[in-house]
Amino acid sequence: MLRGERAIARRADHEAQQERISEAVWSTLAGKGIEHLTIRAVAAVAGCTTGLVMHRFPGRKALLAHARDLLHERTRDRVERLEAEAATPRAALRAILAQGMALDEDSAQEALVWTGFLAASVGDEDLIALHRRNNRAWRDRVSRLVAASAPGWGSERVATAVFALMSVAEGAAQLACFDPETYGPAAQEAALDQMLEALGLGPA
Repeated sequence: MLRGERAIARRADHEAQQERISEAVWSTLAGKGIEHLTIRAVAAVAGCTTGLVMHRFPGRKALLAHARDLLHERTRDRVERLEAEAATPRAALRAILAQGMALDEDSAQEALVWTGFLAASVGDEDLIALHRRNNRAWRDRVSRLVAASAPGWGSERVATAVFALMSVAEGAAQLACFDPETYGPAAQEAALDQMLEALGLGPA
């Protein structure tokens, strides 16, 4: 193997290793909860040494921040696709709010990761700042779509509607995580649709 080929192979191995560690962080937090999110647990799931994990994540705080970043990346990519595919701003608004609910196994996992991160952030200004930054990016997107869906509304009315819609979507996701029989997908979507209709943001 030539020197350039060896370098490419090493880089590919390194990237695959980093991907396994990221997946291990996600699955450990989503599947076992914050108390089990440790360097040792992540290394076991990723099939590597604790030293290798610590080289990238020196402690639980770094693991949590990475999980929150992964969540932001996953949802950002998805909502950008949904918005691009939507026929109208109202259709886009409904689609991106619904994807934030716990409607299937993947979104339920995301809701668990989000809940675990919030619980761990209490009293930690760095983690709180990370949450605020990502949450405000989400709020800005919803605000833009609400304004586009109701161009005659003033800023105060838009802000109130955004708060109500985010509360429904995020609250439903949390409730469904721990009681999916009561708060199943149909119940969550019905609550969202009722809120959209009540606000005057239902299908045109």
